[in-house]
Amino acid sequence: MARENPFLVALTGGIASGKTAVATEFEKLGVTVIDTDQLARDVVEPGSPALSAIVETFGTEMLDSGGRLDRRRMRDRVFANPDERRQLESFTHPAIRQELARRTAAASGPYQIHVIPLLVEGGRAPAYNRVLVVDCPEEIQLQRLMRRDGSDMTQARQILAAQTTRAARLSAADDVIENIGPLDTLRQRIAELHAQYLVLADGK
Repeated sequence: MARENPFLVALTGGIASGKTAVATEFEKLGVTVIDTDQLARDVVEPGSPALSAIVETFGTEMLDSGGRLDRRRMRDRVFANPDERRQLESFTHPAIRQELARRTAAASGPYQIHVIPLLVEGGRAPAYNRVLVVDCPEEIQLQRLMRRDGSDMTQARQILAAQTTRAARLSAADDVIENIGPLDTLRQRIAELHAQYLVLADGK
């Protein structure tokens, strides 16, 4: 049963910090997790208004052979062009916010976790009851990013530089998970936070 004004936890962190691993562990505990990266994919599916606007503005070369948005090509195009990036976001962000609100209202459970990688950059933290930051040293981020995406060190550093600083994320945090150890340690920390959030949600 959906809950009016649910207790909301924003889960954020730098790229390759381990947000997906943390979100998966919360899901295993029965928590509703809504990932805005997945919403960003959903709102540009073929036939969507957002995709139509993107094609009209950037051309059909932004589509793959199946008629879907070629996310890597789109990202490469707007990465170094702030004006084009803002134009792209003007198509996608309203659609993402609308879909996030719809899924939030429809979800059940004592609390929800919304995975928002650019929470701090977008000034979204005040909309949440708690901000949970997944953190690790930048050196570990770089190694994970290169291993995951096949980036070289220069590319990986450019990607990190495009995000807000580690210090800025930590300053916005109510809770922090240091994702630098074994999975058992991560799970123990998540279990502690889960118990805490259940108490807080009940109090709300």
